[in-house]
Amino acid sequence: MELSLSNGVFFRLPLDENIRLVHQLGFSNLEFNMKSVEENDEDSVYTVKELIEAYGLKCLTLHAASLHLSGTDELCKALYYVKVSTEFAKKLGAPLMVVHSNVSRRLPENLRRSFLKELFGFLKPYAKKLGVKLALENLSYASSGYGKNVAELEEIFGLIDGDGSIGFTLDFCHAEATGQTFQLLEKYKNRLCNIHMSNRAHKPFLKEDSRLIGFLSRLKEFNYNGSLTLELTRKCNFEAILTTKSVVEKLLYK
Repeated sequence: MELSLSNGVFFRLPLDENIRLVHQLGFSNLEFNMKSVEENDEDSVYTVKELIEAYGLKCLTLHAASLHLSGTDELCKALYYVKVSTEFAKKLGAPLMVVHSNVSRRLPENLRRSFLKELFGFLKPYAKKLGVKLALENLSYASSGYGKNVAELEEIFGLIDGDGSIGFTLDFCHAEATGQTFQLLEKYKNRLCNIHMSNRAHKPFLKEDSRLIGFLSRLKEFNYNGSLTLELTRKCNFEAILTTKSVVEKLLYK
């Protein structure tokens, strides 16, 4: 497994400081979160690329900008977000892009299905053309988006992924909140290509606990060798990030 840090924890900081801190905290890899750039600043990708290279980092994954569609008037914006995100992933050399369903959980079924087909009908071939693999993430209990448990994810995969080419990002924090952690792991172990790690509400791990130990043990049993991304709340201080890194590394490598 390759340990990584989501720079989303620093998304409110200027880009230079944002990327520098990932390096300063001792990480070799990062997941670039699109929250870290301005919505219409497509040219910032060149600055980001230069900074990543200057600090000797590797961009393993990119988290796409997301909009949980609640109506037809938002469709163009959602398509713009995923298009620009995919182009960022390509230019940063990230082989994998984390995506949400991009549809609201409050939509009626007919609109939900229609939007999913239209969004991913565009995104799948576009990402394939650019050589970027997609990985659908399970959403949090409180999220406005659709796709928080096995039943909802199965509906989404059934609509958008007939060839089975889309991977899965298992967010441990989200799964714990919905009580679906090990169900999701068992169901999607063959799609699994990225893990988001954090305690409840994206808080840090300040010590080992039985759920974390059990989860990482199962990953080892499955011979999972993808990225494991620490995705922490911006309220985490440096000490908490380093403690989380230490706790996870100890369990990974013992």
